Amino acid sequence: MTLEQTPCPWCGSDPLYCRYHDEEWGVPLYNDNKLFEFLLLEGAQAGLSWITVLRKREGYRLLFDGFDVEKIARYDERKIAALKQDARIIRNDAKIRSAIRGAQIFLDLRNRGISFSDYLWQFVDGRPVQNHWHSMKQVPAVTPTAARMSKQLKKDGFNFVGPTICYAHMQATGM
Repeated sequence: MTLEQTPCPWCGSDPLYCRYHDEEWGVPLYNDNKLFEFLLLEGAQAGLSWITVLRKREGYRLLFDGFDVEKIARYDERKIAALKQDARIIRNDAKIRSAIRGAQIFLDLRNRGISFSDYLWQFVDGRPVQNHWHSMKQVPAVTPTAARMSKQLKKDGFNFVGPTICYAHMQATGM
């Protein structure tokens, strides 16, 4: 059997994880705000497990104003201090500030006439890459495409966008 025919072993048996895997993960996503949400959450995951972030996703949705980039881009020190006190999210100052910076870059791209979707999907020429792995051992942690994406995002000012995070983001959003 191929991985396409069986559940991915990384999601285990946790119902939340399985639902995420079955309903969201790997589905091509072109919505600017949803892509931003995934990038914000992938950045929050750095050094942690995805299930940790997934369990806090609703907290992020609530505390980050439904992932409204215009609101997030205007967060001030008082909002940052409040976020750092709320256990419903990962209370890491650098990750919170990274989300705000990412929202500001998102808006800058939009103001220049570039959709966030086009910005991210350019790395795969706008089409999902279809891999055909037969075992988890074959799946790399990083690809050359993810490394190029990471380099560009960092150049443009994003944080918590290393090659591994970019590849996870690409997988999650169906790239």
